[in-house]
Amino acid sequence: MQSEKNPMSIVYREQYVDAVQQPISPRPRIKKLPREMRKNKINFLNEKNGWKKLLLRLKEDSQFVRSSVQFSFLLLCVWIGIEFYFFMQWGASNGEKTFFPRPPGAEGFLPISALISFFYWIHTGIINTVHPSGLFIFLAIVAVSIFLKKAFCSWLCPVGTISESLWKVGEKLFGKNLSVTKWLDYPLRSLKYLLLFFFAYSIATMDVDALKKFIFSPYNKVADIKMYLFFAEVSSFALWTIVGLVAFSVVIKNFWCRYLCPYGALLGALSWLSPFKVQRNTASCIDCELCTKACPSNIKVHTAKTVWSDECMSCLECVQVCPVKNTLDVRTHFTEKQIPNWVYGSLVVGVFVAITGAAMLFGYWQNSITKEEYLHRFQNLDSPAYQHNRGSVPEYSEED
Repeated sequence: MQSEKNPMSIVYREQYVDAVQQPISPRPRIKKLPREMRKNKINFLNEKNGWKKLLLRLKEDSQFVRSSVQFSFLLLCVWIGIEFYFFMQWGASNGEKTFFPRPPGAEGFLPISALISFFYWIHTGIINTVHPSGLFIFLAIVAVSIFLKKAFCSWLCPVGTISESLWKVGEKLFGKNLSVTKWLDYPLRSLKYLLLFFFAYSIATMDVDALKKFIFSPYNKVADIKMYLFFAEVSSFALWTIVGLVAFSVVIKNFWCRYLCPYGALLGALSWLSPFKVQRNTASCIDCELCTKACPSNIKVHTAKTVWSDECMSCLECVQVCPVKNTLDVRTHFTEKQIPNWVYGSLVVGVFVAITGAAMLFGYWQNSITKEEYLHRFQNLDSPAYQHNRGSVPEYSEED
């Protein structure tokens, strides 16, 4: 991108910047921007054909594309939850109710098990058969982050979708969200990295025997069942913790994702490797700061030529609100060609689906635990071998 200031942008900057920076609206409109500088806006309502209108909006409206992807993956997670519910009903009835297979997608909610499986695979080259889909979901998430920045968090993650919905509700209710001061924001943001370091260091220092012992332990084999029971039979302490997180998420944008999610910390660190970054053309930029105001991660986009921040989730909100054409968009380091919004969204979904689809295709999706073994384990969930207290795996025998 060019760095020399465009004379036209200098002429119009002073005329618009004062009006744009007024705090009366979170997204003020620039009404007097010359036609030759303004982005071409397509009025979707003018299209009479429903299918053409949908395709046009998917092509031109990045937030409509992202919301569609978010909603689709959230529905997928709800469907997985429903399937797992019926699987649990079968197990809790000691096999008397109709059998429903356990959905492998539930392993996506077992990040610790997936991380242990990853280290075991790195050490041995073996893909374990206890939670194989969890490993490939983890690899898909990592691949998305390395290739397309932290896009998983804002495009695919169901927790991220819920978190975003909560702060938007808070914005509607209270008119704005609370801003955390810098002196508090930075230490709070470090919490997720401390959590990531704790988990990663604890697992990285395990030898192959310890990793294998955990993977094939009775506890790990029913980790998804334990997870379900944690929420189905939630304790008062856990319930109030969840209520607190929800309350904070309503008033503070992406509270969980920004301050506490170790997964987000990992993806943020990996996102530095991504060739795709939001880039600003300083020559045509009019310094209206709409991009910064729109950013849910509080990144000062209007001061950056390339957005490197580990908090950038590639939501494309800043790109969407920029009023000047060819000024703010997603590009790579080695090309000046802009990446269209629909292409970027397709890449996010495509990378994730390609890796998880490969696992299905090559037989690494379903685990090796039989129906009969699951029934046996349901009947012994309360025995000591199925507990996991203070991070230690209880001793177990082959019969367990």
